[in-house]
Amino acid sequence: MSEDIFYYNDFGSYLRSLFGCKVQKITLDGGFTCPNRDGSKGRGGCTYCNNRTFNPAYCHKHLPVSEQMREGISFFSHKYPDMKYLAYFQAYTNTYDSLENLKARYEEAIAVDGCLGIVIGTRPDCMPEELLDYLVELQKRTFVLVEYGIESTDDKTLVRINRGHDYACAVDAVHRTARRGIPVGAHIILGLPGETRSDIMKQASLLSQLPLTTLKLHQLQLIKGTRMAEEFFDNPTDFSLFDLNDYIETVIDYIERLRPDIVLERFASQSPKELLIAPDWGIKNHELVDKVKKRMRERGTWQGRLYAV
Repeated sequence: MSEDIFYYNDFGSYLRSLFGCKVQKITLDGGFTCPNRDGSKGRGGCTYCNNRTFNPAYCHKHLPVSEQMREGISFFSHKYPDMKYLAYFQAYTNTYDSLENLKARYEEAIAVDGCLGIVIGTRPDCMPEELLDYLVELQKRTFVLVEYGIESTDDKTLVRINRGHDYACAVDAVHRTARRGIPVGAHIILGLPGETRSDIMKQASLLSQLPLTTLKLHQLQLIKGTRMAEEFFDNPTDFSLFDLNDYIETVIDYIERLRPDIVLERFASQSPKELLIAPDWGIKNHELVDKVKKRMRERGTWQGRLYAV
């Protein structure tokens, strides 16, 4: 097979098709919290979550978002002077505040020179209609993508990881957002405790029924300072952590079952080494992508090969 064969819809190509140039997301910390931490939904957050894994070196939450944005641009612009940027509100729940405060943070970020739009990471139970009204108006001026942390389509898993919402809530949020004409992304963790390989493959088919534009896959990682890490040390047999080769095969099996037009942003997370307990594969994300493509070439497969309406 030739090197330019279609394997899957990649996020970089998607952005280039929209903007005609190389685009990088700049991770920002808007100073928000989470309803699963402040008592509104629960305490302690999701069992796997340590938000210290989210912020790169250039992201300093004590700075205004405009300064964070400029520091991020400075970080990347030395290597790619013609690159443009998206403001990415990632840490915690970036729709969980008053509409006035949310608008102020978003507008401050997109006003920075070189910013082409905004990506907002949030929970499906934190998207009020008044905010969707604002985002509809905002996307008349700039690019907007809302990324929901769905994590699993299995309600038993969502309870186990203390997620604080069920899958029906995620389905509702995705549909309400997409109906407004706003591109919708989803975040999923593969390998959560209690989920079998069959469950994971079924999940790909369920997500394909949603009006998703993008999808981000991550392997389950055990992170220091999380409740899940404590659960692992207490009962390690409850967990089936992927080795690298098994994860590659699982990812390929998964995307074979995905709707062909969904844009795949990434396959894995790379947490800071000082926080990571397991699995430690010792490779960077771009190296994993190369391995996935190589294995797809060997298997003669592509995104959506086993997709069924």
